Amino acid sequence: MHEKESSNSHRENEHRVDNLVDLVEKQTRTERHLEQHSEISSPENIQHAKEIQDERQEEINNLKNIIVTGEHSNNDQAKNVKKRYKYTEGYLKHNADTMDETTLENTKEKQAHRKEQMDFLE
Repeated sequence: MHEKESSNSHRENEHRVDNLVDLVEKQTRTERHLEQHSEISSPENIQHAKEIQDERQEEINNLKNIIVTGEHSNNDQAKNVKKRYKYTEGYLKHNADTMDETTLENTKEKQAHRKEQMDFLE
């Protein structure tokens, strides 16, 4: 039984490391994009990108913590989901009329998923 648990734990950590690498790559690309194009982007888009970067940094720190200590932080997760939900609601309110239909629908679906997550985590 311990071999199976160890194997599952090993796979979970491999998945976490893959997620960590993906997040760091996305964060780096966005940072470069902000540096190169901040003068031509709207203040709302820059603010949105910075908030996404903050969320990524929190996720990176959380993944590092889980990999190193094996501890999850559900309170932080609940707080982060609630924060993303609230921010996205405001973003939709101000930008829905300028978003393309696919992005708008995807964002609404993500909001529904966040709502479910908030209900589950509370």
